Amino acid sequence: MLRLAAVALCGLAFVPAARAVAAPDKHLTEQRATKIFLGEGKVSDGAGRYPKGSLVTQATFEHAYRDWNVHVWSGDAGEIATGRVDDLTGAVTEAWTGPQVAWEMARGVKGAFGGKELNSAPVWLFFCAVFLLGLADLRRPFSLRNLDLLALLSFSVSLWFFNRGRIFTSVPLVYPPLLYLLGRAVWIGIRGRGGGGPSRWPVWLLVAATVFLAGFRIGLVVESSNVIDVGYSGVIGAQRISSGQSPYGHMPVDDPRLKACSAPDREGSIPYRIQTNGRCESADEHGDTYGPVAYQAYLPGYWSLGWSGKGDRLNAARFTTILFDSLCLAGLALVGWRFGRAPLAATLAFAWAAYPFTQYAASSNTNDLIQPALMILGFWLVSSPVGRGAFGALAGWTKFAPLLVAPLWATYPERRARPAILFALAFVAATLLGFWILLLEPNPFHAARVFWDRSIRWQVGRDSPFSIWDWRQYHAGLPDLHVLQWVLSILLVVGAAASAFVPRRKSPLQLAALTAAILIGFELVQTHWFYLYLPWFFPFAAYALLAPSPSPAPAVEPLPESGDRERRELVPAG
Repeated sequence: MLRLAAVALCGLAFVPAARAVAAPDKHLTEQRATKIFLGEGKVSDGAGRYPKGSLVTQATFEHAYRDWNVHVWSGDAGEIATGRVDDLTGAVTEAWTGPQVAWEMARGVKGAFGGKELNSAPVWLFFCAVFLLGLADLRRPFSLRNLDLLALLSFSVSLWFFNRGRIFTSVPLVYPPLLYLLGRAVWIGIRGRGGGGPSRWPVWLLVAATVFLAGFRIGLVVESSNVIDVGYSGVIGAQRISSGQSPYGHMPVDDPRLKACSAPDREGSIPYRIQTNGRCESADEHGDTYGPVAYQAYLPGYWSLGWSGKGDRLNAARFTTILFDSLCLAGLALVGWRFGRAPLAATLAFAWAAYPFTQYAASSNTNDLIQPALMILGFWLVSSPVGRGAFGALAGWTKFAPLLVAPLWATYPERRARPAILFALAFVAATLLGFWILLLEPNPFHAARVFWDRSIRWQVGRDSPFSIWDWRQYHAGLPDLHVLQWVLSILLVVGAAASAFVPRRKSPLQLAALTAAILIGFELVQTHWFYLYLPWFFPFAAYALLAPSPSPAPAVEPLPESGDRERRELVPAG
């Protein structure tokens, strides 16, 4: 007892001393933390765009992390800056301004898209160098062909700024190469000439390089890729379909009424909740914004590898990526073989394998390789109205952009009633095939309305900082370009319709060029644009820029009026 009493007395003796040396609860005050944050260079520049008297601030101390969470608002612009200040050192550890406040993808997180390995300078420059070396005209360094290739690669400059969170620099840099490629595609589509011809390298060397690159690409997807929300949405949709539900209106949500199945994250949000289907899943509330084919395409991967919810590596998404990336490569080889035999087949397949932005989409495990794969197959079957119609519809009901190409494809090679009718019938049949999933719902008509609201309507009305068209939302002296956007959108629709009539008769080269032009035009007027969309038009731009120009038709003596029908059908078109 005496020993215990002595220990207790000693403990009491040390209590005042402990209190004397204990660290205070906070080193900074709210006012001091706010002043430090507003003085940070990036924040100071961003807040300087707004009237000083309009700024409203709030700083909250978080005991668990010993830092201050600071928020800045300005009138109609809403929250214009947010970040963190370390309480002990007074250092600004996070600072996000403008679009970075609401959009994490605008913050320049290394490897957030495409994985860290692909975004490293050595790997990215390796793809660029191989692409140029394999396709450039090395004997004429200042040729138009080389300028075309540099335009295709120049999106890398914009991507460099994007990866550093400099959105107001990265976004404008996208438009010059898009406009250049649009002009080239329209020029080739109207004239019917301009293809630079296949690569000068031996076919066997191109094939060997393509096989190596294909294996390297698969290795990147398997070992060092990440699955972004788009690929996650595809896997969720496949799981819902397999469970007898339409994806539309059945995505996992972050509803506080649902039971949590994970601890809160740094921001206090619950990443995983038990959904109404009993599965522990991460929220993806706007994952049902794509066409029905975008979800059905993930069914083979889901059936093969499954998806368990929390903790799953989403290998079903990687399976789908490798499948459709391989289809794009093989499809371009088939297209090249059909229209230019081995040299063009090797060139087009190599172009796809070496182009860094096709790998960017693959390493992000997005659904943006599904659409081009289906359109490539439709182009391969170009002489069949049924093939064009079916694959054109399936591509259109993946991510909608190819729907604008339908008038052009329906009238290839020229306007005739019977092929156009066959195209339309195949288009409708493939559309019904794509939308069969709406029959999984108790009321298909209500399901169709949900599809419209959750996909097309939401896509048209969404906000985004990744184009110049919606920058007015930041109220920082940036122009409102919505009227110009609508004017250009109308011109795009008119141009897509006009492509059915001009030129009157089209070659495969013209069809590819005009297809690329329409898809590029669609991307130019998009409110939400991203580098993942470059593979949409790349196969057709590659064909237009790398396929040889068609030889002039030989002169043929005019047939007399009494000439037999068989001889008339053999007369080459002018």
